[in-house]
Amino acid sequence: MDGPPIAVLVGTLAALLSIGSFAPQIVKTWRERDASAVSLRMYLVTVTGFACWLAYGVMIQAWPVIASNLACLLMSGAMLALKLRFSRSD
Repeated sequence: MDGPPIAVLVGTLAALLSIGSFAPQIVKTWRERDASAVSLRMYLVTVTGFACWLAYGVMIQAWPVIASNLACLLMSGAMLALKLRFSRSD
């Protein structure tokens, strides 16, 4: 990665926090087998947004953008899959 060391540090921290932010919801939903409180629309928009960021990263050939958004896409996609699997239609 190029750039000032502080910029690289901030970018790396931002990517790790963004990726990790999905873990608590994924774990909770998996353990409880209930996703009724999770917004389907929000995750549809989130997955679409990360897919767009990933496409952008590929277009500009920026591997940090590609890697971080691919990881976020996988995490948000996993949560979307759990939402679809464990939603209760009361």
